Amino acid sequence: MVAARFAGRPSRWLVGISAMVLTFLLTPISPARADSTIPGIPVPSTSFNAKGAGSVSPADRDFVIKVRLAGLWEIPASNMAQEKSDDPRIVNIGKSISAQHVLLDQLDRDVAKKLDIELPNQPNGDQQYWLSEMRAANSTTFDEIYIDRLRAAHGKIFPAIATIRASTRNDAVRQLAQQANQFVMTHMTLLESSGIVDYGALPTAAAPTTPGSGPVPVDGQMVAAAHSSTSGIPGVNTTVVLLVLAVALVAGVITTMRIFRAR
Repeated sequence: MVAARFAGRPSRWLVGISAMVLTFLLTPISPARADSTIPGIPVPSTSFNAKGAGSVSPADRDFVIKVRLAGLWEIPASNMAQEKSDDPRIVNIGKSISAQHVLLDQLDRDVAKKLDIELPNQPNGDQQYWLSEMRAANSTTFDEIYIDRLRAAHGKIFPAIATIRASTRNDAVRQLAQQANQFVMTHMTLLESSGIVDYGALPTAAAPTTPGSGPVPVDGQMVAAAHSSTSGIPGVNTTVVLLVLAVALVAGVITTMRIFRAR
């Protein structure tokens, strides 16, 4: 009787092991997700500790100057929003953008000092014209001018920030671009929260000459990865492979149990 009890154990072990393997094979594979609480995940920081190491390109210098120019007109424009607008939403938007541009302008001037980049002290011609428009506007027309001018300006510098962030060799310019990206995203969201952005007046992205050649890069490897399965077998779906393996495993277990019973 004891022998019979021990003889039955291999069958039970095989069934248990088979069930575990089947569960593993058939469990859906969920994609990994980045968690900002995990050390090493790059997230925008409020600190600025770059040393200015790395070569500085003409594009880098132009970017630092443009960040300065943005602050030179958006700070007074946002201060006007607090004074001239009768809409509490616009007043709060102006207050937030002005305060944040003061911080960004300080970061920009620190980088310019490290890299010996000469910065302008007054807005350019276009920016001075936009400011004159706002000064001449009354409380009824001011809001639309303020929102549309700033939203259009942020839309223009947004892709420039991405280009510099992706290409610069200098750590200070890279960190400035990271910070500027965070500010610009916040400002566009604030401006759009007003509900009066004229999206039809915003410039449209240039049409790609061929499919897949637009702003989002797509190469052969990306396309192949999108169509291939994790099994590594071209044209074979992962689910089919797992089902075949599961059937084979069950057949093996049944055969093994029959052998043990025959003994």
